[in-house]
Amino acid sequence: MSQKLHVKTGDTVVVISGKDKGKQGKIKAAMPKEGRVVVEGVNMVKKHTKPSQANPKGGIIEKEAPIYASKVMILDPESKKPTRVKKVQQKDGSYVRAAVKSGAIIDKA
Repeated sequence: MSQKLHVKTGDTVVVISGKDKGKQGKIKAAMPKEGRVVVEGVNMVKKHTKPSQANPKGGIIEKEAPIYASKVMILDPESKKPTRVKKVQQKDGSYVRAAVKSGAIIDKA
């Protein structure tokens, strides 16, 4: 079942629980159907790969694995602290995301 996420690809977030608590990074991929996100440098796993044309030696590679979107909070663009997100209506009638703590607009128009 798909759910609406409070973060998008490219947002800077901080992990609020789990083994990587406190780490910051950009979102590389968002998966609304699973309710998960992939964050740079967070939840690193080792994957054993067979030799292929792309990777002739094979071996063990480290890559990011998805984590639940509820475990991350977006960083406030002004204070650089974790914050929730609210929707604010612009003068032209469109809605943009804004930080709850400072009211700073997160989406770039």
